[in-house]
Amino acid sequence: MKAMKAAEIRKLAPEEIRTKIADARDELMKLRFQQVSGQLTDTSRLHILRKDIARMETILREIERAVVEGAK
Repeated sequence: MKAMKAAEIRKLAPEEIRTKIADARDELMKLRFQQVSGQLTDTSRLHILRKDIARMETILREIERAVVEGAK
């Protein structure tokens, strides 16, 4: 699975972004267990997921700040 691009994330609603973050965190946890048990073959997936989560959280924060700034 490829990393999500910022433009793709910006097209989503904030609730969809939160759902995707939760899903990515679950997948990251499962991959960590696989890594510890020696079953994980594609370790690059861990790096990609961490970056995706950070990217989604950053964009979600940008959206939330824009809403607050727009309300002022």
